[in-house]
Amino acid sequence: MSTDAAVVEGPGVAEDVPSGTRARSLAGEKAQRIIDAMRRSVAQRGTAASTFDHVSREAGVSRGLLHYYFGTKEQLLAEAVRRDCELRLERLEGQLSTAKTANDFIALMAQNLHETIADEPDFVTLVFELFTLSRRNADIAIEYAGLMRSTREHVAGMLAAAQREGVLRLHAEPEAVAEVLFSLGDGLALRMLSEPERDFKQTIHAGIDCARALLTD
Repeated sequence: MSTDAAVVEGPGVAEDVPSGTRARSLAGEKAQRIIDAMRRSVAQRGTAASTFDHVSREAGVSRGLLHYYFGTKEQLLAEAVRRDCELRLERLEGQLSTAKTANDFIALMAQNLHETIADEPDFVTLVFELFTLSRRNADIAIEYAGLMRSTREHVAGMLAAAQREGVLRLHAEPEAVAEVLFSLGDGLALRMLSEPERDFKQTIHAGIDCARALLTD
């Protein structure tokens, strides 16, 4: 066997895998297929029923490849959430960079939440599944806490930058404001997905008023 690659065999599929690599170095279209398949499977079946057999079949890769890079389905779930969060933070940062006023900033955050719930509810399910796992699995608890910390710090950095530019006037430290905004968003997402037929317009307006109290004069 070459020292540069290991061949991981799966049912009917062989994959060339660079030796010495793990989940965070798996990149490109194949990695995205795996993560998309995991997201769909968890949304449809829950974590317990989302086996590597299901995910590998839906992603069109070998089961061995998933074991090699991710080890367990719990680690695959953590990686799926981490990558999704990175993409969403990048998108949110691009949107918020266009804000000229606090009202622009708040409207863009509300739009981002609405788009996530309407277009990608599976992502919300993934995050709550990872939280549930973190209560029972020490390794996942570390992953989840690290993810919460990194997203909080990232958004706090956006808030601090907007304050320096005169767009916002924060009424607490950036990380504290970011934490409250995440709490509002997570709570609204959970309730809106639980009652999809209900009109949440007034609830959203109340949430915007809460955000405005933290971000404006």
